Amino acid sequence: MKAKRVKKVLNENNSSNHLGDNKALMVKQKGKQSLFKKLQLLSIRSDMDVPFLFLVITILVIGLIMMFSASYPNAFYLHNHDSFYFIKNQLVFAFLGVAAMFAVSYIDYHIFHKFAVPILGVSFLLLMVVLVMPPINGVHRWIQLGSFSFQASEITKFAIVVSFSHFISFNLHRMHTFKYGILPYLLILAPTIVLLALEPHISCSVIVVLLAAGMLFIGGIKLRWFGMVLGAIASALIYLVVFTDKLTYANNRISGWLDPFGASSGVDTWQTRQGLYAIGSGGILGLGLGHSRQKYLYIPEPQNDFIFSVVCEELGFVGAVIILLLFALLVWRGMLIAIHAKDKFGMLLGIGLTAQVGLQVILNISVVTNTIPNTGISLPFFSYGGTSLMMLLAQMGVILSISRSSRLEKT
Repeated sequence: MKAKRVKKVLNENNSSNHLGDNKALMVKQKGKQSLFKKLQLLSIRSDMDVPFLFLVITILVIGLIMMFSASYPNAFYLHNHDSFYFIKNQLVFAFLGVAAMFAVSYIDYHIFHKFAVPILGVSFLLLMVVLVMPPINGVHRWIQLGSFSFQASEITKFAIVVSFSHFISFNLHRMHTFKYGILPYLLILAPTIVLLALEPHISCSVIVVLLAAGMLFIGGIKLRWFGMVLGAIASALIYLVVFTDKLTYANNRISGWLDPFGASSGVDTWQTRQGLYAIGSGGILGLGLGHSRQKYLYIPEPQNDFIFSVVCEELGFVGAVIILLLFALLVWRGMLIAIHAKDKFGMLLGIGLTAQVGLQVILNISVVTNTIPNTGISLPFFSYGGTSLMMLLAQMGVILSISRSSRLEKT
């Protein structure tokens, strides 16, 4: 009897231990599953949009080739006979940017929904920090950290798109009211424009205002309020430029724009004139890759804002049109991805980031062709600037992230 009782107790203990082990195993597996689900929320596994990726890489490669072609005489003259100075730096940031683009494409873009306000706060902080940094070429635009420098405005453009997408998607059905359709965006836009004007950085101000206006229009703001806000901002900028001396350099650029070949204005229009000579020299088919004459110390810093004039001189009208068509296809595909996003935040975010590229291309080419005053806007993927290129490629990664969950055919 005692033996049977002992055996029964042992069996019960074994079974309870077995149940305890099973329970512990289940808890452990449940913990692993919850961790796996949390990781899944931060990443997207489906395919990215192949046409958009192909267009980004194609434009990037052409941009790097043209940047090297435009920059090597200037690099040889300014950097101890090192013709590869600019392209070496740009290639490093291009590789880092492509890596960032692929990494960001695997991150669920909704993370920017959660961190929209902190990103905006960082943008304001950087715009204030840049004002106490030493001026470069008479303006406060760069934050210098040793040999590394970047423009705070690159973060600002991204912050405006993210924050506007965040608030509009939350208040989509209340955008017709002043409280939700006007006030939050004025509180974001007004200090941004003031800080940019203090640098001063008119070109970025123009891009920010146009991006904000476009996103509010898509968000469903009442047209009369839309017109009032846009009119007030435009009136303020015109007043500063025309009737005050706060933006004297802008007044000079307007005078030079109106008469780029006239000596009577007393304004330096050398860059504009040399850029126009380069465009005119290209003709239909161009002088050939590497055969530009104006890049030999005629166009100041041809690797920067006026690189498109070298493109026109070397590749001609045909080459310039092909590049513009590639940009148009990139914007078209980006807009398609945004329209087919699974939610309003993704749609607004995709439209804003795509529109930024399109706006910069239009404004840059308008400046180079003297259609608008010289405002110092870079050409995306072409102009020299490592941090700008890396930031731009990371933003393309956000669009690819949106494409992974969009309802658009991706091949």
